[in-house]
Amino acid sequence: MSAAAGMRFAHVVVEGPIGVGKTTLARTLAAHWGARLVLEQPAENPYLARFYEHMGTPQGRGRGNPLALQTQLSFLFQRVEQMKELGQGGMFDHGVVSDFLFAKDAIFAMLTLGDEDLALYRQIYKRHSAQAPQPDLVIWLQAEPDVLMARIRRRGIEMERHITEDYLGSLCRGYVRYFANHRGAPVLAINTEVFHPSENPADFRRLLDRIDGFKGPFELFDPPDPPGRGADGQIGDTVAGGLIEL
Repeated sequence: MSAAAGMRFAHVVVEGPIGVGKTTLARTLAAHWGARLVLEQPAENPYLARFYEHMGTPQGRGRGNPLALQTQLSFLFQRVEQMKELGQGGMFDHGVVSDFLFAKDAIFAMLTLGDEDLALYRQIYKRHSAQAPQPDLVIWLQAEPDVLMARIRRRGIEMERHITEDYLGSLCRGYVRYFANHRGAPVLAINTEVFHPSENPADFRRLLDRIDGFKGPFELFDPPDPPGRGADGQIGDTVAGGLIEL
């Protein structure tokens, strides 16, 4: 694969749980490198808003959400079409930055689908996953669930108001489990609690330096707290929040 000028990796994926800032960072990186931007399209999933609504009810929590299978399959087929497009010749000539791994859908599916639906989903997923192009670098953004919750509330997307902190905690743990067994593209994991590369130009330059100096296959970038932050703001290596070096 070739890449845009100054872009070390031809295909970069920015990943992480809901609210961590992956789409914003993907946009920022693509604009900086002059690369093609490929984003997931949650607004085009006709089941997602109702899936979140059910999350706010006792029946819709955990693996009991009645819209889970429809929601997951809708996302899966959306990503299949995007991966087909990426698989066409010349798509990586100027580099690609996206805000999702094809495999991320399985992380969500294991949290929300019952056993029978999960078995069906896995059959469909397996049929399509081999066709997905492998990225050259995954940037895994991390933050504690309470921080994610605050960011979600701040951005104020209506259908996300039913998301719970418990769900975000489960999602963070799902990402940790996935990357603990990940054998694909190299991974740069970043603690974003006090590091904001999409908002702070100095942080963005530090991120670019980390990417340029990346040796892999797995590196954790955990920037120190800024002066004045108290001990209660420290980040631990707890699985609960997903801040962990694998």
